[in-house]
Amino acid sequence: MSLRRDGKLPIAWKLILIVMPLLAAVIALGIGRMPIAPSEVIEVLSSKLSGNVPRSNELVVKTVMQLRLPRILLAAVVGAGLSVAGCAFQSLFANPLATPDTLGVASGAGFGAALGILLGFNLIGVQITGLIMGGAAVTLTWLAGSGKDKGGLSYIVLSGIMIGSLFSALVSLIKYVADEESQLPAITYWLMGGLDKANYKTLALGAPIIIIGIILFMLIRWRMNLLPLSDDEARASGVNIRAFRAITVVGATAITASAVSMCGQVGWVGLLIPHMSRMIFGNNHLSIVPASISFGAVFMIIVDTMARSVSASEIPVSILTAIIGAPFFIVLMRRSGGWRI
Repeated sequence: MSLRRDGKLPIAWKLILIVMPLLAAVIALGIGRMPIAPSEVIEVLSSKLSGNVPRSNELVVKTVMQLRLPRILLAAVVGAGLSVAGCAFQSLFANPLATPDTLGVASGAGFGAALGILLGFNLIGVQITGLIMGGAAVTLTWLAGSGKDKGGLSYIVLSGIMIGSLFSALVSLIKYVADEESQLPAITYWLMGGLDKANYKTLALGAPIIIIGIILFMLIRWRMNLLPLSDDEARASGVNIRAFRAITVVGATAITASAVSMCGQVGWVGLLIPHMSRMIFGNNHLSIVPASISFGAVFMIIVDTMARSVSASEIPVSILTAIIGAPFFIVLMRRSGGWRI
């Protein structure tokens, strides 16, 4: 299936990228301790959408609509968001190893959530605290890294490393003072990443931020090809590159902070998926942004389904993403012979 020279996706690829997450979601809705046939899943979903009474028994309906659907929606949104945020940061810093946590946002959001658990907040309170601290971390990074040299992205990266380390130390401090019987296990498990607490309330708070960020990057994806250029080269194209970089940072930061606040720190998605998309579609963001969104959603749906299905006790998502992502990334690197922006 050949790709267009202008970087736009052929119709066949557009259909594939749309259908893949939907197909993965339907299959995942039927997988679990109580297997449900895809036809029965589709019947329950279509009945709910049309307002009719499902023909399936009440247990099947509750399992699909209340237990599995919120998790799968959260997995799809978080996977798509982290992937497009990673794609944006990799282009912004012209660095193949840039991730959604490049500016310390995940560490800040993790500290906020740990602080919320320490203070006894409910799930929504923990989520709000994580969002606030994630934004604070990026604000500190930007202030520390954009001093006299306003165009020095390398200083901002170094500041992100510094601020991330600071908030990681604060998380360790929270763990040290937390109650060993109740708070410490909750903080530790939450930081390992998991979607087991997904519900429609948490989705209503965090998902709109991620969706707005995804829509933003879809709308500006044709300009994202300018991000790796120098200031002079970008200025020649008529784009205010500093303002555009600021928009990119704000959008990617909001996505990452919201994702971390809902399900903890999930690694590898923002590194692996954009890299895979570039291998398939090249370096034009007209193609790799929608590809990253679709592949990221599918990847997280698969990983979360494995996390809740492969053993009697649920496996933290970050463990599986690392186990799957690290070998796969090495294979991709060896096959591609390197990585270029």
